[in-house]
Amino acid sequence: MNLRLSKDKRKFTADVAKVMGHYDIATPEETLDELINTNKSITRFGDGEFDMIYKIGMNYQKYNEKLAERLKEIVMSNDDGIMIGLPNVFNLEYCDEYTGFATEFWPNWVNKFKFKLVSILNRNKRYYSTQITRFYLDYKDKSTKADYVKKLKQVWDGKDVVIIEGEHSRLGVGNDLFDNMKSIERIICPSENAFEIYEKIYNEVLKVDKNKTILLALGPTATVLAYDLYKAGYRTIDIGHVDIEYEWFLMKATTKVKVKHKYVTEVKEGRVDIEDVSDSKYQSEIIAKVL
Repeated sequence: MNLRLSKDKRKFTADVAKVMGHYDIATPEETLDELINTNKSITRFGDGEFDMIYKIGMNYQKYNEKLAERLKEIVMSNDDGIMIGLPNVFNLEYCDEYTGFATEFWPNWVNKFKFKLVSILNRNKRYYSTQITRFYLDYKDKSTKADYVKKLKQVWDGKDVVIIEGEHSRLGVGNDLFDNMKSIERIICPSENAFEIYEKIYNEVLKVDKNKTILLALGPTATVLAYDLYKAGYRTIDIGHVDIEYEWFLMKATTKVKVKHKYVTEVKEGRVDIEDVSDSKYQSEIIAKVL
């Protein structure tokens, strides 16, 4: 169903909501507060992770049955030490805060998968917001986003951090997003189909001191890795897409656009012809490459 052709959007939303019911999903701000005030970890599910569960591949991660099984296991898990992030728009009224493409995409996507979603989600469980890293572009009201960024940066303020990221992700390079970290190290992984070498990545990260905070930006592989590393004794924060969203915030972008020296999954031209970076600080932060 194409929402643009719907004669009655309210009825459409109500019909979807009848099936979905209401889920207890913290707001992005509440989720940040939990991360700032506790030592909890977080792993996050977006449309791509659920697509994978339902046997649909992504433009940077082909369908993998094992990955789908692990994602389903994790979203259905119950462990108070790790926060499970869901899109706030699973409660469709949240779409009222959105503008542009998101106002059509999310209701249609939830409608498509509503019966499958309710079979694996728990209305009695407290979930947290996947949208903590997607704080800018989709929102109607962008006036509060500078304050939001200040709160976001408190999550890693003064911490020794290891970033697990794709080869061309380059989180924080060329901007000040991570300037308040005590130290940064990086483990570089494939930008595409990272789950194909999951065990190699996992075993490399196990060499990291457990007193360091692990930030992950590696698509659905990060969702699994954040969970497994938490179970191994690390504090993990699945932070994918945050840097690109921050770049768009700095640009005051109104649409998703290419960032010339970074891999942008959601822009076709953003996945090709990515410029090299000659940044000695960035290069010095790399402690391992698993490619």
